[in-house]
Amino acid sequence: MLMLFPIGLFSQSISGKVTNTKNQPLIGATVYWLGSTIGTFAGSNGEFEITSKSINNKILIASFVGHTADTIKITNQNFVKFRLNEIKILNEVVIMGKHDGIIISNVTPIKTEVITQIELQKAACCDLAGCFETQSSVQPQTTNVVTNSKELRILGLSGVYNQVLIDGFPMIQALTYTYGISGIPGSLVKNIHVSKGANSVAQGFSSISGQINVETKEPNESDKLLLNLYVNSFVEKHLNAIYAFERGNWSNITAVSTVQPANTVDRDKDGFLDLPLITRYVISNKLKYGNERDWGWSSKFGLRFINEQRVGGQTYFNSKTDKGSSIVYGQTVNYHQPEAWAKTAYRFNDNYRLTLLVSSFHQNQKSYFGLVKYDAQQTNFYANLQYELNYMHKHSLIAGISYRYQILNEDISFTDTTLQRTYSGNYKTLESIPGAFIENTMYFIDNKLIWIAGIRGDQHNEFGFTVTPRTLLKYDFTDQTTIRASIGTGWRTVNLFSENIGLLVSSRNIIFAEPLKPERATNMGINFTHKFERAYVSGYLSVDYYRTNFQNQIFPDYYTDPTIVIINNFNGKSLSNGFQVEIYLKIREQFELKTGYNYLDVYRIINEVKQVIPFNSTHKVLLTFGYKPISNKYHFDFNIHWYGEQRLPDTKSNPVEFQRPDYSKPYTLINAQFTYNFSRFEVYTGCENIFDFRQKRPIISWQNPFGPYFDTSSVWGPTKGREFYVGARFLLTNN
Repeated sequence: MLMLFPIGLFSQSISGKVTNTKNQPLIGATVYWLGSTIGTFAGSNGEFEITSKSINNKILIASFVGHTADTIKITNQNFVKFRLNEIKILNEVVIMGKHDGIIISNVTPIKTEVITQIELQKAACCDLAGCFETQSSVQPQTTNVVTNSKELRILGLSGVYNQVLIDGFPMIQALTYTYGISGIPGSLVKNIHVSKGANSVAQGFSSISGQINVETKEPNESDKLLLNLYVNSFVEKHLNAIYAFERGNWSNITAVSTVQPANTVDRDKDGFLDLPLITRYVISNKLKYGNERDWGWSSKFGLRFINEQRVGGQTYFNSKTDKGSSIVYGQTVNYHQPEAWAKTAYRFNDNYRLTLLVSSFHQNQKSYFGLVKYDAQQTNFYANLQYELNYMHKHSLIAGISYRYQILNEDISFTDTTLQRTYSGNYKTLESIPGAFIENTMYFIDNKLIWIAGIRGDQHNEFGFTVTPRTLLKYDFTDQTTIRASIGTGWRTVNLFSENIGLLVSSRNIIFAEPLKPERATNMGINFTHKFERAYVSGYLSVDYYRTNFQNQIFPDYYTDPTIVIINNFNGKSLSNGFQVEIYLKIREQFELKTGYNYLDVYRIINEVKQVIPFNSTHKVLLTFGYKPISNKYHFDFNIHWYGEQRLPDTKSNPVEFQRPDYSKPYTLINAQFTYNFSRFEVYTGCENIFDFRQKRPIISWQNPFGPYFDTSSVWGPTKGREFYVGARFLLTNN
């Protein structure tokens, strides 16, 4: 008779199971009675058991994260099963905003100016040399007007004294120094990090005046497709294409770029081209795995190949038939360069990481500079293994070993010996430099004071062991007001011909007075930064001063004899003093205004006489203005550069007709650009050097390019004049 009654009438508990719609158990799901505090959790198979004693409102609820909760009314059941539906949720939430074009990092004692893509789009930025039109710290300088080779100067010092890195790798040195910065298309650049003075010892020993790190676009952060077409009023054409994709933990970006030559232009009527004819092809690829912030493995792999030809000289020079001619003057540069790099890291946890960086490149160059034939090959290898440790919750330590290898083989010969130059021959150098470093970053006074202390030692195969110490401090008076100070040493070996291409262009003979030693210098600096943000105005004020003192420097001596250049070590007093003040304002998110002032005092003392280093404006002023409406449909950008007078090379020993003034005259350059945005299409047009200022006939003895006084290095201002351009970008975003 008892078996005829429902067993549920006597049961004091309910058992059951919780699964998803695929019948998979939901371990840890919550099960509870409605309106009570009585509940339980599902076990390893999704099973549960819950008491029903003293429960009046017998409605049972099951819930699980990421699923819709469900209810069952209990009547006479003793077993129930919940099947919960998954909620359609996003894997991630992306919060998008707009940062400023130039950002001053407030994180480390190293004052770093970050030039972002927003800032780069305010000018044409065809290559890296053209990416600094709207900032004050870096000055592009022409080193050979015939081939339009350029360098990037910091603190008024030659570009050889600042370290240019590509994605953190030393790819710009020796042969690549002369034309390397022009081979990086602006469309591939994500950010440019500019640091003056002493930097981290982890990056090496060669940065003396500062460091420029070019960060190319990341495959997992880039637009899916970018096409960029540019043409200027000289009919020089640039075409860039970038394609990126992502598959799981892997992402990849491929970029192709080409430059096609301009028309023949000679506005000076001196018989020489105002700009060289450049043909360039570049293809690069970056493959990325994982994220270096996550635990476990992460890697990046890069490949790049560049092929370039430059032709300059007299307008009727034929690069196929007139190379080395003593009748028609011309300069040709042909080179190809494959390169590869890899960065692999393993993060053990939030506090420990091991990173290996490896890179290599090879350049083969064949060139003619008038009667000088210059063939060169260079192979470089670089490796850096570093261990990173975060300890005591806030301090960090980096320690590692590095190795640098370079072999440079240069062949110099003359197709005509009328000038009786004697420096022809084979110049071969090999450098093997193992090193080790350690750097400690410490935080004090509630993180207001940060101190970086670093030291490295390197063993050069020829010049022995050198210690490079550096230290940097940062103190935050408030969250907006910061002062920084730094001091450190640096040294570098000299690659004379590849870094001073004007020596080969000149008609002078080259005399080596003694064996060349490494250049050595000490740099110290101080910086004050104040950031502010009000209801309608935000911005910053930055003031800095840096002083560089050389212990040994290589100065080609052009002054002792007008027909020769003497190469020797200079151990006398050689100094660079650089002062800069900059104010940036952003008004109502629509207007941007920046003004900067630079003072440079760069000189050396010879026989107790101060000699100012040529081609530096003692005073320079920059003013930029930008307007972008709230709709972001277009933006207008405008910048003015004023350059004070520059000391020029002494030409008093030349015949009167080949002499130049001791100082240049001040001049002003004004540039403007207008950009209009469609949904996936962007067009831009602009003009550089609106008022067409030119240094006319910059070549000395252009009438006789094969004579003893021919010189193309005396360039202190723009030579091609006004330049109009128009371009278009097509964007296919991942959104």
